[in-house]
Amino acid sequence: MDHRPMDPQTPLWQAITVFRMAALAHAALLVALNAGGYAYPAGGWLVLAAMTCWTGLTVAYALPRWRTWPVLCADLAVAVAALVVGGWVAGPAATRLSLPAVWVAAPVLAWAVHGGRRAGASAALVVAAGDLVARGGWRDGVPEQTVNATVLLLLAGFTVGHFAGLARDAEQRLREAARREAATRERERLARGIHDSVLQVLALVQRRGTELGGEAAVLGRLAGDQGATLRALVAGAPAATAPGDSGVDLRALLERHASGRVTVSGPAGPVPLPEPVATELAAAVASALDNVRAHAGPRAAAWVLVEAEPDAVTVTVRDDGAGIPAGRLAQAASAGRLGVAQSIEGRMRALGGTASITSAPGEGTEVELRLPWRT
Repeated sequence: MDHRPMDPQTPLWQAITVFRMAALAHAALLVALNAGGYAYPAGGWLVLAAMTCWTGLTVAYALPRWRTWPVLCADLAVAVAALVVGGWVAGPAATRLSLPAVWVAAPVLAWAVHGGRRAGASAALVVAAGDLVARGGWRDGVPEQTVNATVLLLLAGFTVGHFAGLARDAEQRLREAARREAATRERERLARGIHDSVLQVLALVQRRGTELGGEAAVLGRLAGDQGATLRALVAGAPAATAPGDSGVDLRALLERHASGRVTVSGPAGPVPLPEPVATELAAAVASALDNVRAHAGPRAAAWVLVEAEPDAVTVTVRDDGAGIPAGRLAQAASAGRLGVAQSIEGRMRALGGTASITSAPGEGTEVELRLPWRT
């Protein structure tokens, strides 16, 4: 059984097909009743035959690959041609009733479903111009029938286009909700596995390191810090979303690193960024904090400051540790140790931002990550 979700526009296209067939039957009835009064009676039946053939071809709208602008333009052109030719066939009778009748509204509805309100209104005006030509309105003024038909077509195109847009938006929200639900389920599955394995190992290392003392105690403390961070990640929400914004709150992501030795400060309100951008920027900050734990010294403290400026967001990671000797980063990169070059500087370059590192032996290190706002 096919469980793929139905295209939200499919029911609308099906409704247009039903409308077109019903309108064709109405046009056939009008031709049967009025052909005797046409200037060219046989021509009326030929126009009706052409309309019937085109109605059969537009059943292809049931397949999304045929819902393209070239096909829609051809649909509109056929409708206008039916109006103009029908006006010539009917002769004076065209001033009372157009030969295709309401059948010409079908392309307007198709344009509205495919392109929205503006497209529907534009198609309505094109059909109205064809109706004006068919009734000879350029000679004796705009006929009342053309005015009424134009108003009805504009209302139909605008309303159906608006409804189609609402359907597309609803489908997009539904897909986003399904994606979030799937991500939440996967996250819960991973959290169970992490809790049963990694967190228990980290807790064991912390406990045994504390018991042994010395360098083992430092390892135990680091394991405890990592365990606390990991526990916060698996226990908290995937990301905080700012009210009214579809981005991820960078400040909330960085607050997970807060601990007894890491202070995180930022604006009172959220700092929303697109999810991939916020995730990469937070990863660069995490890498900088890893360097603090690994190289700044066992008693070093770190401060993370988030600033939302008018043209950029800036995150500063500062510590009071041992600092970095001159040339050490270049030596590490040439030796193949790319923690700073890739995890921090590389990430910021990929995001279109910058990373600057200021340090001196005995004076700590400051890492400034700056990312321009994307408008």
